[in-house]
Amino acid sequence: MEYPAIEPIAVAIGPLVIHWYGLMYVVGFVSAWLLGRWRADYLGLNKEDISDLIFYSAVGVVIGGRLGYAIFYGMEQWLSHPLWVFQVWDGGMSFHGGLVGVVAAILFFARKKRIAFIDMADFIAPLAPIGLGAGRLGNFINQELPGRITDVPWALIFPQVGPEPRHPSALYEMFLEGALLFVVLYWLSRRPRSRGLLSGVFLLGYGLLRFAVEFVRMPDAHQGFVAFDWVTMGHVLTVPMIVGGVGLLIWSRYQPAANVQEAKS
Repeated sequence: MEYPAIEPIAVAIGPLVIHWYGLMYVVGFVSAWLLGRWRADYLGLNKEDISDLIFYSAVGVVIGGRLGYAIFYGMEQWLSHPLWVFQVWDGGMSFHGGLVGVVAAILFFARKKRIAFIDMADFIAPLAPIGLGAGRLGNFINQELPGRITDVPWALIFPQVGPEPRHPSALYEMFLEGALLFVVLYWLSRRPRSRGLLSGVFLLGYGLLRFAVEFVRMPDAHQGFVAFDWVTMGHVLTVPMIVGGVGLLIWSRYQPAANVQEAKS
């Protein structure tokens, strides 16, 4: 099948140009903000607190995501041209870097509000997949993250990549890391559970799903495979998430139940 002709620019008014990819970030943050406001009572937060939390998280995503991409995927270019890191249109963002940025934001917010970090992480875990799914849709619209060549019936020909049919790997990630992970985490969040369970499921779930998709997703052209002609940087960066998720799930088994107020939200 041919890739649907989607114009990457959503709005163009004179010099003002807004891309769909940027709008997807807005969709992710606004959706997380709305859901967070609806469930703010769980941690005794008010609606203004949620606005602050989403703002800090957005800053963490942007700064961490860009620095993560520079460190994990473009270190040589960064060292050659230090100001390149500010050219966000060249190369893009790294999820793993963005995750580190969000963790830093949660640490800052939790300390400010005198809330245990793990409780804050459990609160935000069900909100994160919304933005992940929206971001992957933005990648698809931009013809980014192309999959490997395949003959599956739903393969797409991406004009910017080449004439060969490929896996629509960005859509795989949108449905798996976005929709599926959100449904699982939201369902768990509405039930009595131990502390750390949601954070553990998020890390393990995302890690396993991303690890699997890496087998059909093209590695970065300038980097290629990092080992054994099949291991990608995505594989390498995802392993710590899987290990951390398993560790958190084991730890959560020995923790008291989380506040059931969230289970009723």
